[in-house]
Amino acid sequence: MTPTAVPAQADHRATYREVLAEPRFRLLFSTRAVAITADALRITTFSALVFSATGSPLLSAVAFGIGFIPQLFGSLLLGSLADRLPPRALITGGYALTCAAALLIALVRMPIAASLGVVALVSLVTPLVHGASSRLVAQSLEGDAYVLGRSLNNIAASGAQLFGLALGGAAVAALGPHRALAVGAALYLGCALAVRIGLPRLRPAEFGGTPGSAGGDGGAVRASLHGAGLLLRGQTVRRLMLAQWLPPAFVAGAEGLIVAYTGERHFAPGWYAVLMGCLPVGMVVGDLLVGRLLRPPTRERLVVPLIALMGLPLVGFAAEPGVGVSSCLLLVCGFGFASGLGLQRPFLDALPQDGQGQAFGLLGSGSMTLQGVGPACFGSVAAGLGTGGAIALAGGAALLTAGWVLTWRASTSPAAVPNCSTRSGNGTEQHARSSPVE
Repeated sequence: MTPTAVPAQADHRATYREVLAEPRFRLLFSTRAVAITADALRITTFSALVFSATGSPLLSAVAFGIGFIPQLFGSLLLGSLADRLPPRALITGGYALTCAAALLIALVRMPIAASLGVVALVSLVTPLVHGASSRLVAQSLEGDAYVLGRSLNNIAASGAQLFGLALGGAAVAALGPHRALAVGAALYLGCALAVRIGLPRLRPAEFGGTPGSAGGDGGAVRASLHGAGLLLRGQTVRRLMLAQWLPPAFVAGAEGLIVAYTGERHFAPGWYAVLMGCLPVGMVVGDLLVGRLLRPPTRERLVVPLIALMGLPLVGFAAEPGVGVSSCLLLVCGFGFASGLGLQRPFLDALPQDGQGQAFGLLGSGSMTLQGVGPACFGSVAAGLGTGGAIALAGGAALLTAGWVLTWRASTSPAAVPNCSTRSGNGTEQHARSSPVE
């Protein structure tokens, strides 16, 4: 299966049709969407199962978030395997392992602590699956097609999460939490089989690995820590990661207060769900419009305004608006997530060719971790400022991030910025020019 050769000129605007015509991307895209649906179903169902068994809101909340933070440890300790192991085996094995964990919890009655441990352990491999899959996408799509591929993944992720939440609620109501978990396991199994059958077995040269290098000279853990250190010490890569980590973390902090905000404002029951749904709707609209209508250089110039657009509407919550205004503010905030599209090519071009898988895994796990920490931080602030004030503070933090990005982009000389318009097909030029070790 040969990657589609899409022109990589800076002003070339690819189409979604071109992106979906690439067979390898189409397979990874579809299985990722199904896996995200299964994730949302599993998370909510497991949380419901724990609550029904214990009656503890705290344990139910722990069950909901138990799979997030371990991803960061998985990326730091095992992330190098995303570049060293054959991607078909790694992705298939990751889905199969998650399937087995869901079945184990569904079929075996075990202590709650043991169930939480199973979910936490399995989540360690999530960054490896994500990293290997993202690396294959980067190798299969060139130039603007790569950015639109990431856009499609973002859109699918938002839709799959909403569908997975709805499916989880319906499955729990109809089948009970244990059988609902079995439904999630079936979805994971389908993903594993699809990747095993549809993805070719790549030779080491085709995915960037080397035979027998899974452990490296010092083992996988040492190689992973070393690789993560190189990535984070590189100023360009570190800045681009923070630009993609911080604004969503601040928005997640605000999102975590929506339920409390609707309660304080005495909105009608159920309105919190409408408000929470406005963010992903805005995200989908933003990705579609910015990804489809704007040329690559324009997207990259609009990064700072779009990050500011994530924060500015949230500042409006300081006035404690009603339902209609709050919905509009959250829709506009979601639109600002399209800022990520302007960061995709510079980030890819700044990566070393032999560390892309680990970098993508670290990008995803770091984002998930900070989005888990955000609600706790701003929830604490809400105790003193009220929910409206805390949401506004989260928006202000996003605005400050936009100012920081503007500052370092303005102070960086053109020669030091990865040239996203000249990315070669094999990435060799970028490796020599923009290694993260600066």
